[in-house]
Amino acid sequence: MNRELISVIDEIGRQKGIDKARVIGAIESALQTAAKKRFGQAENIQVEIDPKTGEISVVSKKIIVETVSNPKAEISLQEARQYDSEAEVGDEIGSLIEMNELGRIAAQTAKQVIFQKVREAEWEAVQKEYSTRQGDLVTGIILGMERRNYLVDLGKTEAILPIQEQIPRETYRRGDRVKAMLLEVRRTPKDVQVILSRSHPQFVAKLFELEVPEVMEKIIEIRSVVREPGDRTKIAVTSREKAVDPVGACVGIKGSRVQAVVRELRGEKIDIITWTQDPRVFIAEALNPATIEKVGIDEEKKSALVVAADSQLSLAIGKNGQNVRLAARLTGWKIDIISATEYEKEKVERDKEIKAALAEETEAQRLQEEARQAARAEEATSG
Repeated sequence: MNRELISVIDEIGRQKGIDKARVIGAIESALQTAAKKRFGQAENIQVEIDPKTGEISVVSKKIIVETVSNPKAEISLQEARQYDSEAEVGDEIGSLIEMNELGRIAAQTAKQVIFQKVREAEWEAVQKEYSTRQGDLVTGIILGMERRNYLVDLGKTEAILPIQEQIPRETYRRGDRVKAMLLEVRRTPKDVQVILSRSHPQFVAKLFELEVPEVMEKIIEIRSVVREPGDRTKIAVTSREKAVDPVGACVGIKGSRVQAVVRELRGEKIDIITWTQDPRVFIAEALNPATIEKVGIDEEKKSALVVAADSQLSLAIGKNGQNVRLAARLTGWKIDIISATEYEKEKVERDKEIKAALAEETEAQRLQEEARQAARAEEATSG
C-alpha cells in the first residue's frame, strides 16, 4: 500500500509537472479533512506522509490539563501518564489513529480532496508557465470542436481557439496541426483556460517575426498592424538602419517571406507599407495598392482629403470600403477620397465661387465709394 502510494505520487508528479512535495501536501490535507469529518472538526488531527516510504501517520493531538473542559482538545494529566509517564500539564500529547477507522465516507472524501488539490496544483503550474508566454506563437493539434470553439492540445495542457478568435471560413479536422498566438490565460473557479487567437493583428506581426530575421533582430520595427481577418492586412514597417529596406526585407526574394505568411493565413492579402512621420506620404502609402495623386490634410481635425485618378478610385476605396477603412485605422487619420475628375470639377466650382465673391466685394467697394462721394458733394453744396 505504502509503496503503491509513493508510486502514484511520483507518476502524478511526472505527468502533471507538479512537485512531489506539493502532491504529498495535498494528500496529507485530504486525509486530515477526512479524519476531521469522521472524528469531529474540533479534533486537533495532524497527518504526515513519509516521502520515502509512503508510511502514513494520523495523530490526534491534545493539550494536557488538570481539569478537562473540552475533551476533543484536552486530556487529563492522569490519562496522559498512561501513555507517557513523564507527561506534564501544558504538554501536547498525540495518539495514533488507525487508518481503517476513517471509514468509507472519509476515504471517499480524501479521494475527492486529493483530486481537487492535484487539479489546483496542475492549474497553478499551467498558469505559471503559460502566463509568461502571452503574445508568443504556439503550435498545437486540434482535438475537436465544442460549441464552435476548437480544442487544441499544446502538450502540457489543452487550449481553446474561440470562434471570435478564428479566421472566418477557416476549418480544421481532428489531428490537424494549428499555429496561433497565445492571447490570454484566464483563471476561473473551475479551471485555467489558455486562449489562442488567429484573428488578432499581432498574430500577423508574430508570423513576420518568425519569417523575417531582421524583425526578430529588431533591425526592422513593425509600427502598426490592422486586419480584417480572412480578407486583408495592412502592416506599417520602418528600419533602424538606412541600408535596410523594410518593405523589401519583409517581402523577401521573389516574395518568399510574405508568401509564407500568406500561406499560413490561408490567402489573406497583405499590404506592407513604409512608415513615415510625414502624414501625406504615409496616407498615400497606406492606400496601397492604389496610386494616389494628391493628399491634403487638416491637422487640427486630423482628417485628409485624397485625390485618386479615376481609374484608381475604386481600388483606393476597396470592396465595400475595406481599403480606405483599413488605411484610416493604420494611419489614425479620417480619410475622404474623391476622383481627379470630381476634384477638378470642384476646383472649377471653387474658382467660380472665389471670382464671384471677389466681384461682389469689388462692387460693394464701388458702391461705398460712390456713397462717400455723394455725401461729400452734398456737404459742399450745403456749405
